[in-house]
Amino acid sequence: MITSTVNRDRLASLPRTQLERLAYIDFRLYFLGELRRADLIERFGTGPAGATRDIATYREIAKDNLALDPAAKHYTPKDGFEPVFKHDPLRVLTALSQGFGQGLDSDPLSLIRCEFPAALSLPKLDVLAPITRAIHGQKAVRLTYHSTTSGESQKDLVPLSLVDSGVRWHVRAYDRDKAAFHDCVLTRMKNVSILDGPIPPEQTPENDHQWNRVIELELVPHPNFERPEIALMDYDMPDGVLRVRARAANVGYMLRRWSVDCSPDHSLKGKEYTLWLRDPLVLYGASNAVVAPGYKPPVAVNASRVG
Repeated sequence: MITSTVNRDRLASLPRTQLERLAYIDFRLYFLGELRRADLIERFGTGPAGATRDIATYREIAKDNLALDPAAKHYTPKDGFEPVFKHDPLRVLTALSQGFGQGLDSDPLSLIRCEFPAALSLPKLDVLAPITRAIHGQKAVRLTYHSTTSGESQKDLVPLSLVDSGVRWHVRAYDRDKAAFHDCVLTRMKNVSILDGPIPPEQTPENDHQWNRVIELELVPHPNFERPEIALMDYDMPDGVLRVRARAANVGYMLRRWSVDCSPDHSLKGKEYTLWLRDPLVLYGASNAVVAPGYKPPVAVNASRVG
């Protein structure tokens, strides 16, 4: 969380709540280029005196990081600014695009002008809440489920985890009727109730082999991509390979989300395919490999080469 240039002894003496406020100071200086006492007051509900103390503490830790602009009455980063804290890029982008949650009833407020795709499919909260309670409490649920193949039915599920496929949210769960682990779409659930009683061992995450199997993926610039050096920049692969780990239960969703060509002969066309899965055989046996772009099971590949 903290960079090596920071006085660790001083920071170690501070409570976590103050560290969070100092990290916010660091964030605003680094990514927005300005900081006011009012920013701390609005974000954390502290008084003016408390905000002043936090800024003074930050200055004590990183005295060369900020300067007061008397005309604008706010602090700005100095030319030699070095962040005190490590900022995760995904968290930074989330904060910049959706804010920090400025109120119980307010919509997300971006900190700068941002545009990102709207979610077209979101679960209803009266479905999501009992599902997440069941996951947290290790309970089963009974619900009405609408399947594209079998229509409406009553199901007893043991929810294990939420998964974002990039298109919709679903639940990895043990289906007691089918005696197997499956993916169930949240938006297709209704009338969820939590069941009492312990979960048998065979229905726990430890026995979901697809969930526990982790596949090592090696992604490389697509051989048909005209500017492979751009792919190397986009995906930060200094040795020409992007190594990613994914669960067998989710790997197809992830590869589709990333638009990775998984065909054995990198035959997919389109500018969206800047990456190719170097060894598609690693997907063999993964339950949802079929949704990976261009994936063909080894049997199908061999059959296509005969005759």
